[in-house]
Amino acid sequence: MFTLHALFVIIVLFFVITALIKDRMRPGLILFSGAVVFMCAGILSPKELLEGFANKGMITVAMLFLVSEGVRRSGLLEALLRRLLPHQQGAGERQVQARMLPVIAFISAFLNNTPVVVIFAPMIKRWAEKYGVAATKLLIPLSYATILGGVCTLIGTSTNLVVHGMVIDAGYGGFSMFELGKVGIIIAAAGLLYIWAFSSKLLPAARTDRNEETQPSELGRGLHRIEVVLGARFPAINRRIIDFDFKRKYGADILELKRGGVTMIMHDMRRERFHEGDTLVLLADNDFMQNWGDSSFFLMVSNGKETDYKMPRWKCWLSVLLLFLMIVGATVGELPAVRQAAPRMHLDMFFFVSVVTVIMAWLNIFPARKYTKFISWDILITIASAFAISRAMQNSGMADLVAQFAVGLSHSCSPVVLLAVVFVITNVFTELMTNNAAAALAFPLSLSIAQHMDVSPIPFFVTICMAASASFSTPIGYQTNLIVQGVGNYRFADFVRIGLPLNIISLIITVLVVPLLWPF
Repeated sequence: MFTLHALFVIIVLFFVITALIKDRMRPGLILFSGAVVFMCAGILSPKELLEGFANKGMITVAMLFLVSEGVRRSGLLEALLRRLLPHQQGAGERQVQARMLPVIAFISAFLNNTPVVVIFAPMIKRWAEKYGVAATKLLIPLSYATILGGVCTLIGTSTNLVVHGMVIDAGYGGFSMFELGKVGIIIAAAGLLYIWAFSSKLLPAARTDRNEETQPSELGRGLHRIEVVLGARFPAINRRIIDFDFKRKYGADILELKRGGVTMIMHDMRRERFHEGDTLVLLADNDFMQNWGDSSFFLMVSNGKETDYKMPRWKCWLSVLLLFLMIVGATVGELPAVRQAAPRMHLDMFFFVSVVTVIMAWLNIFPARKYTKFISWDILITIASAFAISRAMQNSGMADLVAQFAVGLSHSCSPVVLLAVVFVITNVFTELMTNNAAAALAFPLSLSIAQHMDVSPIPFFVTICMAASASFSTPIGYQTNLIVQGVGNYRFADFVRIGLPLNIISLIITVLVVPLLWPF
């Protein structure tokens, strides 16, 4: 039955989605605003609004940021990539991709995608310039490989943990560490094969990103070129460049701004506004890297040199060992025999990531005094608010109304058709806003559809995980796409050209494989 509460939720969600697409504020604050409106309307109780902030999945994501930072600072990832990249002239893009993309996908199955791209993108660009290879043929594949790797495990992306938490809240068992990999590995393998076969044809040749007018005489006199990608927390986002004294604030001069495949030099861009994902080429001294290299204002800071974190060798290997023990411990802890032997311990991912985070902090494997810098608070608020909005959609009856409408249209169709519809809806949302918000909006609809059709909802939940991560066609939905867009001087159309077939591949594999592995 259509109620005023259901109509109110639909109207508020329309404004929330519009604000997300237009990027009026950060996604976390937009979703939290929507949740507060629902609380004011009596659709959510204060307890329901706050439940997401105490969710184990959300806290697990927060600690995984710190574990990823500890591994990043070990320098072992840089050493691994140096071994993977050929060190002779004549290496083609396909040869390089065949060597590095499967390894990158494997790494991103267990580490946060963003630090992997932040480490590898500047290294790949430097290598490409040295050996005469077009970096544009490698950087989008780098981002896509991390996305494809992320769908293979429970911890590969925060979206999987968000859906996992919602599944548990709905009264189901949740996912094991490698359960999503049953379909995720197939998607990853097909996606990497597609990238290897077609990216050289679909991606542009190297674009010039330096203008002769921006070759200052100060280079070599203690000043260096530094490339930074602006993050959402950069204080001058949406302000005009001419109105913000970048030199006084950061001690560096802006030489160029790169956005959407276009490079603007200083006298052409003074009235432009800073946007998240913009790449700035700066002229700065060595203090800039020391002062701002770890700043949350910038998604990436690169000075064209190798990074040396000066961590003792035993700490480097210990960080990787702790990551390995965390994964093994969480996997073994899910076995029935272990659960029976230690019923009060709950040896799940939350348990082991908590232990590893505390060990890393006390051993100073990541800078414990600056730990808040390494956590993406907007992602956490997005996740927590997503739980509240999902609950509001269920409390108001809006999710049931949509489900009844969808089921009514598909009396003559199998659940597989609705599975494809759920994938497309979630995927469109994730391309236009963020993956976590997309999963939050799709989850209650999928649960209600499954309940009205009297089938298992698990195939729909798995589909949401695959669709929310399949952000290939735009640079907007996934932060790693935003980073490589600036570094590689890509245009929006470059992502559409190579990414849209990947979305279709993911859809086809999901719809064909998921019902076989998780029957309705």
